[in-house]
Amino acid sequence: MTETLAGALHGQGRSCVITRRACFSASHRYWLPELSADDNAAHFGPCAMAPGHGHNYELIVSMAGPLDADGMVLNLSEVKHFIRREVTSQLDFRCLNEVWPEFDVSTAVGCLPTTEALVRVIWQRLSPHLPITALRLYEQPGLWADYLGHPMDAFLTIRTHFAAAHRLARPELSQEENERIYGKCARPHGHGHNYLVDVTVRGAIDPRTGMVCDLSALQRLVDDLVVEPFDHTFLNKDVPFFAECVPTAENIALHIADRLTTPVRAIGAHLHKIRLQESPNNAAEVYAEAPQLDLMPAALETAAAL
Repeated sequence: MTETLAGALHGQGRSCVITRRACFSASHRYWLPELSADDNAAHFGPCAMAPGHGHNYELIVSMAGPLDADGMVLNLSEVKHFIRREVTSQLDFRCLNEVWPEFDVSTAVGCLPTTEALVRVIWQRLSPHLPITALRLYEQPGLWADYLGHPMDAFLTIRTHFAAAHRLARPELSQEENERIYGKCARPHGHGHNYLVDVTVRGAIDPRTGMVCDLSALQRLVDDLVVEPFDHTFLNKDVPFFAECVPTAENIALHIADRLTTPVRAIGAHLHKIRLQESPNNAAEVYAEAPQLDLMPAALETAAAL
């Protein structure tokens, strides 16, 4: 076999995941005709206000398959064509409530165009044309949904932040021993971080509201149970749990998961994962429910890394 031919066939038949990013701008309104104006406002807050509001959406499409003789899973020109034809050309600069029949709430089977409902319908429209393994749709940088093809289940993530100081030291050890374990992080007066917290919940998409859970209720839980008690604190001294537990990123993420698991269940979803980033270089992830390979394939992690 010639060197040229060997190079051409190097990856043929081997599996690979590829991703494609696409963007569109669209508006939507959360309003159900069976509810009164007051009930719509109570359920959906400012999102119920006419004539609606808009977002710059970002879609990540993950696809998988064997490499062909040209070294590709798919021809990216064809991928781009299908995404444009089936999704972005239909949604860009449109009102989501009006563009697709799935979001016509004047019918009994229509639902609101939430992020999680929208990403599910995009899957339904793209999957006949592309070997999709996962979709991620960002409504904004702090709110996104993942969909993996399950008829109803989706993942919804909100991102928040808090600023706090901490010191990494075990109280039963000497300063010298703590510095040997934790390095500079054991210095007596501590140091601070601007923490980013991603809270991911999983649940069935409601056939009418299009929601995994009440987004406003989820945001209130995170604000009340995480941001308010942790923000602008010295974790070791101001948060009782960390008086004895070393506030590493891992322990903070675990504690957040423990605080949120039951309250999230009370609003109709399951806490899936907490990701705590304490600096651009350090982050910890905790799965609040046992990871299921059919729910969290490598393709979703590929999309998450973009």
